[in-house]
Order: sequence, then C-alpha cells, then structure tokens
Amino acid sequence: MRWEIEFASRNIAKLKKPILIEGLPGIGNVGKIAVDFIIEDIKPEKLCTIHSDAFPHSVFVNEDNLVELPSVKMYYKKMKGNNDLMLLAGDVQPIEETTSYEFAEKIIELFEKFKGSEIITLGGIGLSQVPEHPKVFCTGNQKSIIDKYKKGTKVDSNLYGVVGPIIGAAGLLLGLSQKKKIPAITLLAETCGHPMYIGIRGARELVKVLNDKLKLGVNIKKLDKDIKDIESQVMKLGPGLAKMGKLAEKVGSIQQLQKRLGKDISYIG
Repeated sequence: MRWEIEFASRNIAKLKKPILIEGLPGIGNVGKIAVDFIIEDIKPEKLCTIHSDAFPHSVFVNEDNLVELPSVKMYYKKMKGNNDLMLLAGDVQPIEETTSYEFAEKIIELFEKFKGSEIITLGGIGLSQVPEHPKVFCTGNQKSIIDKYKKGTKVDSNLYGVVGPIIGAAGLLLGLSQKKKIPAITLLAETCGHPMYIGIRGARELVKVLNDKLKLGVNIKKLDKDIKDIESQVMKLGPGLAKMGKLAEKVGSIQQLQKRLGKDISYIG
C-alpha cells in the first residue's frame, strides 16, 4: 500500500499559488494543535486523505466507537488575497528515516501539483520547564522567507545553538524543497520537552504569527478562552495528569481536548 491518496472530490479546486502549512505530531504537539485549531476555526475543505503502511501499526477509536486507520489529511481554503491555503494535519507521521523521506517527497509532489508558492512547517523546541511566555523561533531554506516572517513580529531567527536537528516532516519538507527552489520556513514555539506535556500555549503563539502574516481571520480571543478552559480542567485532573501524554498522541485539537478532558483516558498497545 505504501502511499494511498484518496481525493475527497473528482472536481479538484483550482488554487491560487497556495501556501502549505504543515502541523503533525511532535514535541508538545504544538504544530498539530496549531493546525487543528486553524482548521476548526476557518473550516477549510478536505482535499485528500493519505493512508500508508509507513504509519504506526495501530488503529484509533473514533467518536462513533469504531476503529479507523491512522491517516494524514490535506485541506484547502480559498482566501481573498494572492494566496490560497493548504493545510496538512493528522494524528501520525512516519517515524523511520526512509519512509519519512518518502512521505515528505509525496507531500511536495502534491504541493507542486497545485502550483504551491511556499511551505510553512510548525514544531516545538523542548525546554526543561514550562515556559510562561513561549517564544517563537524560525529558520528556513532561503533568507528572503525568513525576513518575510520576521518582519513586524517577535519571531527570532537566531536558532543556532538553540535547537538540534529538526526531525520528521517539519525538517524534511524544508530540506527537500530547497532542492526544488521552493521557499520554505519552519516556525518553532518553545514548549516543555516532557513527553506528558501538551503545548497549548506554544501552539497559540504559532497561530498568532500565522494569523498576523497570512490574514487567516482566526478568532484569537476564542482560542484564548479555550486555553483557559482547558488549563482549568487539567488542573482538576491532579494525579491523572500523567494520562495526558497518551491523550496528546491521539488528540490534538482544542475542540477534541475539551471533549476528552475529565474523562477516563486509557491507551492500549
């Protein structure tokens, strides 16, 4: 099966020089949470679903209490400006080196099919403690795109010595797109590196940068309210907080977190 791509419609939309935003599981799940919130807020159309035997050998139990294979989904949104939007979201990504390369190449093929203009990947920088006010750093494959996303923001491009290798899709999409001269940047938010921590506040900072630079129209006030509600529920869990790590592996969106918090979370496998 290796890569099975199922398009949501035969009538594929024609997009205007789309910008691709990738947010898959990683440190603190900040990238995943950020993209999931954007999807919930701006309601994009589903472009396609990707299945692969390169994804973890497991299934998820959905809200209908039925199992589903892990997948990655691509969405699109027609925007008012010069660039439409493509969003890459999912519960998993390949973890083996060879398949990670194959996956990134497949995503770039899709991106080129729709004549994409630039790629943005999202991730986290793991700290030993929870940052009260997470900073956002960036690096990219061209100086011009770094300057573009730094201008008018507090995004810091001084990453040398701050972060090690950027692994997975967040890193490979940048490196492989460089060979094709596709401008690409990664935005990395500070978060706690503990595997049980969910970096909601780091995700918020990523959404804010994207909202300002790309005019997404995301409701930041609603996001702030949701964050306060979730943090309040997490505090009530007390000793049960350790369960949040496994929850983070399966659930990333703000809406899903609100539904699941306070319930008995278990994990098999």
